[in-house]
Amino acid sequence: MYEEENVVVEEEVFEDETLVCKECGNEFVFTAGEKQFYKEKGFVNKPKCCKPCRDARKNADRAPREVFETVCAECGGVAKVNFQPSSDRPVYCKACFDARRNG
Repeated sequence: MYEEENVVVEEEVFEDETLVCKECGNEFVFTAGEKQFYKEKGFVNKPKCCKPCRDARKNADRAPREVFETVCAECGGVAKVNFQPSSDRPVYCKACFDARRNG
């Protein structure tokens, strides 16, 4: 017969930590939730940059999105879209688009 051993697993307690961004010098909080995520993913180093600086670096090579204004086919209001509208398909403003989708 086999005997079961009682195994006690201690859960690691994570606490918020204030770090200084190496890019801008501002303080930012490395939260307990972020620490747990880093551990689960196997990351061993703490973040060196704050979220705005990380986002800026990530988006530095991307061209800014072009926004086109057109007339909403439903209400006649202004519809702002991130694609070049063509005359063969209707374009809706956000409110009309959401109403049609949920409707």
